[in-house]
Amino acid sequence: MEANKIRYSDKDLEEFKQIILKKLESAKTDLALLKSAYMNNSNNGTDDTSPTFKAFEEGSETMSKEANVQLAIRQEKFIRDLNNALLRIENKTYGVCRVMGKLINKERLKLVPHATLSIEAKNRQH
Repeated sequence: MEANKIRYSDKDLEEFKQIILKKLESAKTDLALLKSAYMNNSNNGTDDTSPTFKAFEEGSETMSKEANVQLAIRQEKFIRDLNNALLRIENKTYGVCRVMGKLINKERLKLVPHATLSIEAKNRQH
């Protein structure tokens, strides 16, 4: 087997795909909440009675609009990273460290599913 053919099995890739899809769904929900929080900053109407939204609203009163915008930008980047991870799953390069060329630890990928570096490679950057 050639060295550049190191990869996770299709079964593993499918498992990671499910994890990423779940994270993607909740990330999109969070982003929508963030956007509505900073867009509705002026009108304090609490038409939406869902508990999450109320908690978010109360929190957003203490947080500045700029902070909400920063969080939304970070959330958009996270969504982009997750989408890129899905592409890597499709072309079967997912979970391979882009520096070391070896498999990234499964536990790390479960925690950070969009990771492209192994812990060793990440630690070298510091």
